[in-house]
Amino acid sequence: MGTDSRAAGLLLRRASTLHLQTGNLLNWGRLRKKCPSSHREELRDCIQKTLNEWSSQISPDLVRELPDVLECTVAHAVEKINPDEREEMKVSAKLFIVGSDSSSMRSAVEMACSALGIAQLDSVIIASPPVEDGVNLALEHLQPYWEELENLVQTKKVVAIGTSDLDKAQLEQLYQWAQVKPNSNQVNLASCCVMPPDLTAFAKEFDIQLLTHNDPKELLSEASFQEALQESLPDIRANEWVPLWVLRYSVIVKSRGIIKSKGYIIQAKRRDS
Repeated sequence: MGTDSRAAGLLLRRASTLHLQTGNLLNWGRLRKKCPSSHREELRDCIQKTLNEWSSQISPDLVRELPDVLECTVAHAVEKINPDEREEMKVSAKLFIVGSDSSSMRSAVEMACSALGIAQLDSVIIASPPVEDGVNLALEHLQPYWEELENLVQTKKVVAIGTSDLDKAQLEQLYQWAQVKPNSNQVNLASCCVMPPDLTAFAKEFDIQLLTHNDPKELLSEASFQEALQESLPDIRANEWVPLWVLRYSVIVKSRGIIKSKGYIIQAKRRDS
């Protein structure tokens, strides 16, 4: 473990960007924690297990190369979609912005497509972007992210786009402004046991699908990411690394409604020293 951690530490000291991919969690076998209590716990566990697995298989060639962009994956869990089965699958993603601006959204979608071996995602939902404490989410906060999503629809990288945790007023403002309209809005049932009637009525009138979710407001904090890094790789300076975004994807067999694949992709940057 010590040698693995030292090699990983050397690579992380020289890299400026980290791409962490879990592959298909259903292929993890012994790596998988049976029942994580929450999405937050599941993600942190995934980060640590991915780092541990990756660091145990670092090749001497990689250490000699010292790449600027470090690809950290669980190799045996990577699973691309068979092109002959693509039409039978629905590929959905939810994007959580942690510490980046809207320009990173295209790279997140392209990395998901590349990981799954497909040309486009069927749907992308964006979690509400972070705002300062005491500030209510407004249309101006959403606009730059939504414009990037619209561009991804127009360039055929994504079919449909949706939102998360918008109330009726926020959803209406976005709908009226947007060129590509949201086709869904997720509602966290932890915050409201029953769908708000005004939101339900608006969604029905404009054919917006209301979905439920149980994601926390903050899926991954900077501190939590750094703790996971430090615990897995004691020889690195974890506080130099900042997560930019997390993308969670799922591949569902349309006819049977079963999950064939699910996983996480994370991008992090090293702070300028």
